[in-house]
Amino acid sequence: MKTLAEYEVLAEAAHGHMCAGQVLGLRMALYGVKLLGIEDPTGADRKRLVTFVEIDRCATDAIPIVTGCRLGKRALKFRDFGKMAATFCDLRDERAVRVAALESSKQRAKEMHPEIENKNQQQMAAYREMPDAELFRIEWVKVTLGPEEFPGFRGPRVVCADCGEGVNFQREVHRDGRVLCKACAGERYYLPL
Repeated sequence: MKTLAEYEVLAEAAHGHMCAGQVLGLRMALYGVKLLGIEDPTGADRKRLVTFVEIDRCATDAIPIVTGCRLGKRALKFRDFGKMAATFCDLRDERAVRVAALESSKQRAKEMHPEIENKNQQQMAAYREMPDAELFRIEWVKVTLGPEEFPGFRGPRVVCADCGEGVNFQREVHRDGRVLCKACAGERYYLPL
């Protein structure tokens, strides 16, 4: 594992700037893998870890820097709960811990660094220094993953009866004896023009 400062350099390069959310995401990931006892998440232990992120903000770009979990590797999962939280799952030992940022950490940052006027700079400084217990709430949880959720899963590819597009990873919908993609089954996030 690298130091927080070393991870910050990598996170800034990946995200485009350094901010409090990046520091929080790095700290969250460092805490999650520490709690699981995973010592080399981007190397020897890279196939042990799946991470669920619950927000599409800066922290989500920082978490893969520590964990090595990526969407393209099927090891990073996004659940849009709008919460500054992530769940780190150890596939080998079948354990998972959910780490959520405490709302009180923002006020604590003000108390720790009243001399810093810029809120982002104030929070970055405090988030680097605060103990994990002041930054995060943890909860040991059970996460059930089907085989289609694991990195490296190679399942059958089916074709949507309406649009003809291929559907992977058992994401198809069976309706009235037909196989449909989620979009054609009415779960579109877009409207065709």
